[in-house]
Amino acid sequence: MSNRTLRVNVLIQREISDVLRQQHQAEAVTITITEVRVSPDLRDGRVFVSIVGDDEVVDEKLKWLRKQAPLIRRELSKRIVLKFLPKLEYVLDHAAERGTRIVQLLDEVDRESGEKA
Repeated sequence: MSNRTLRVNVLIQREISDVLRQQHQAEAVTITITEVRVSPDLRDGRVFVSIVGDDEVVDEKLKWLRKQAPLIRRELSKRIVLKFLPKLEYVLDHAAERGTRIVQLLDEVDRESGEKA
């Protein structure tokens, strides 16, 4: 991945977070933009989001975010000057859940080894 693509990824991530914080604070309070990956030609991109809540809340917020995508893209086009602003797809990021599960498993192993000693 080129240096330019990495910089664009970080810039888009920061700007989407800012748009959500400023314009959709009440609805987006449980949403975190964890990563953005754009294609090398900057035509397409994926926005990975982490949403706090149970499955029902997660589905509801992800649908809301996808519905707001055109408005967010329009605001990004005002803030970011690029020849092509990527068409962004919002995807649920399960990395936080996996990380939490790994920590829980490590804690269990640690407790079990402490009991045997």
